[in-house]
This record gives sequence, structure tokens and C-alpha cells, in this order.
Amino acid sequence: MGNIIVLSFVYLIGIGLLLIFNELVYRRLNPTGEITRKFAHFTSVLATVPFPYIFPSHWYILVLALLFALILFITRNGKQLKSIHGVERKSIGSYLLPLSIYITFMIANITDNKFIYILPMLILAISDPMAAILGINIKTYNGRIKLFGKKINKTWLGSGAFLVSSFVISIIALFFHRGVFDLETFWLAMLIAVVTTFAELISWRGSDNLSIPLSAVAVLVLFL
Repeated sequence: MGNIIVLSFVYLIGIGLLLIFNELVYRRLNPTGEITRKFAHFTSVLATVPFPYIFPSHWYILVLALLFALILFITRNGKQLKSIHGVERKSIGSYLLPLSIYITFMIANITDNKFIYILPMLILAISDPMAAILGINIKTYNGRIKLFGKKINKTWLGSGAFLVSSFVISIIALFFHRGVFDLETFWLAMLIAVVTTFAELISWRGSDNLSIPLSAVAVLVLFL
């Protein structure tokens, strides 16, 4: 237990250093808040992928998630962490991220299947920021998607990048998990990609931080 507590502090310090680095980049190089926010998203979520191999209980993750959420809440209206909060759009995504990590870990812990945590986190870490950055920064031939007759704040390029990247991540991860590349691996990877892309498509104000991993979890629990 002592080693796990030490590792928890190591993760807290590591995430803290990441946020400091991200803030320095934001203040010195002056990139947009969307870029630094997505960089923090990518690195922090990717850093949590080994959690099932480190922490034996979801209670450790709950404590880490609460501490991270508390830091975000305290800095929300101050001058700190503008690299995270300095975006024009209204978003609750930064608060939903620790909740998403905890819930996904808890389900994987209860089902005793580490893969149920790892794959959704990989998709959330890589596909989500990729879709956002491409969708925001590339304007040519990149119109907004019309859903049920109404244009939504999602682009064809962003959603396409999400679909392709989540499929590639899923098929590689499933191959290593199952140890075989067959038709089942292919269609399960495609199903995960389609379901998570749709979850990202219909989400708003950063709720995709919760809907993406939970939709992937649902597919894995039902079909894996």
C-alpha cells in the first residue's frame, strides 16, 4: 500500500508539472487556448492509461480525480491555468474528464478487465484532440455537419479524423488483446469507432469527455 501511495503522489506531481509547463507555453508562446487545452488533455489522459496496472482499487482513482477537479474549480475564475480555462466557448469538459476516468476505471475494476479501461482512454486521449484541432484549424473543404436538419458545431474533417483514428487505435488494441486478427476483430473495431464517433458528434460543451469513453465501454462490455 505504501508504494501505491507514493505512486499516487508521483502522478499528482507529474500532472502538476505538466500543467505548469502548459501554462508557461501559453504565456510565453501565446498559442490559442484550444491548442494548450488539447495538449493538456492528450498528455494527461495518456498518462492515466497504465492505471489498471498500478492501482488495485478504484478508491485511489477517486481521490486523484477529486483533487484534480478541485484544482480546476479553484483556478476557474482566477488568473491561473488560462491554458486550460482560456477558451471562448462554454465547456464543462475539464470537470467531466476526472469523472470519466474514475467511472471507466471503476467499471474495468468491477469487471476485472483492464482492457475495458485502456482502449476507451486511448481513444479519448488521441482521437478527441485530433478531431478538435483539425476541425478548428483547417477551414478549406471542411463544412459543419448538419444533423436532423440543423448545423451542429462539428466538422466533416474533425469527425472523419475521429472515426479513422479511433478505428485504427481499436483494431491495433484488439489485435494485441485478443491475439488474433479476424473478422470479429475488424467489425468490433469498426463498431467501437462508429459508436464513439456518434457519441462525440452529439455531445456538447465538452460532454464528449464522458460520452466517448462510456460509449466505448458499453460496446466492450456487450460484445468483447
